[in-house]
Amino acid sequence: MSFKGDHILSVSQFDRDNIQHVFQIARSMQPYASRQKRTKVLEGAILGNLFFEPSTRTRVSFGCAFNLLGGEVRETTGMESSALSKGESLFDTARVISSYSDVIAMRHPQSGSVAEFALGSRVPVINGGDGANEHPTQALLDLFTIERELAGSGLTIDGMHIAMVGDLKFGRTVHSLSKLLALYKDVRFTLIAPKELAMPDDIISAIENAGHQVHITEVLEGNVNADIVYQTRIQEERFPSKDEANLYRGKFRLNQEIYTKYCKSNTVIMHPLPRDSRAEANELDNDLNLNPNLAIFRQADNGILVRMALFALTLGVENILTNYECAVPWYSNKHSG
Repeated sequence: MSFKGDHILSVSQFDRDNIQHVFQIARSMQPYASRQKRTKVLEGAILGNLFFEPSTRTRVSFGCAFNLLGGEVRETTGMESSALSKGESLFDTARVISSYSDVIAMRHPQSGSVAEFALGSRVPVINGGDGANEHPTQALLDLFTIERELAGSGLTIDGMHIAMVGDLKFGRTVHSLSKLLALYKDVRFTLIAPKELAMPDDIISAIENAGHQVHITEVLEGNVNADIVYQTRIQEERFPSKDEANLYRGKFRLNQEIYTKYCKSNTVIMHPLPRDSRAEANELDNDLNLNPNLAIFRQADNGILVRMALFALTLGVENILTNYECAVPWYSNKHSG
């Protein structure tokens, strides 16, 4: 990838050098994300933030990331509030919205829809999730988090052990993350899910063909003594009915008792959020909230850094950030953590 002017549609576009370049730029964004400094490098630029499927963190973090680089954000949310509900094609929408924008972030419920949209766009398009297919920016921020968390224990992604838990069939975050992890060496995968929600065969094949170990099980206890436990929610919106989703809700709950009994003392807990905290689900118990190895909020914070990096790279300003710095008179230490 050259990045400048490129669409970011799939993790398959990335190799390890690309990934490390993104992470290098993401680390340089820390002073801006923590409000120690400001940069106006994208002053006058406009992000078209198009979210045709419900989202909180991804939508807001894309907008915040662009604002922190000095740009402005224009949004549309929900299919019913767009011209798509009137029968307009993705190509026509892309052709028009890209004339108003300098870069577009998009989420859509149909697999392949963002790539279809990109065909009509005159500006770079970043995939914010297309149905059950992919979520490349989430995978990159997850990988960035894994690298940072493991470094605290003197470990690296090469040779690590990750347990992926929950809805591995419809969870696009684990699909994209697995493809990125396949680029590394000697990663052990433990895939914990009901057989009806198992990881798709093509993802497993990609992992195994890259030379990694894969263990598949339906049992949580005894299988989470990994370096990383990556929990996912039941993707209710992908099921034919809520009743069918309820058959699997709450099957794999992780709480402090299970963590203490089965996990290593430094096992990192991750989740792409939102975690389902309803009593019948409770994927990650609230009694884990004070566990220092619960990385889910650091994970969300890292999303700002990675998305800032992707905007800077696709618009070609990653090397001139400091030229447009200015002070932050309202700086508060609340952002420094």
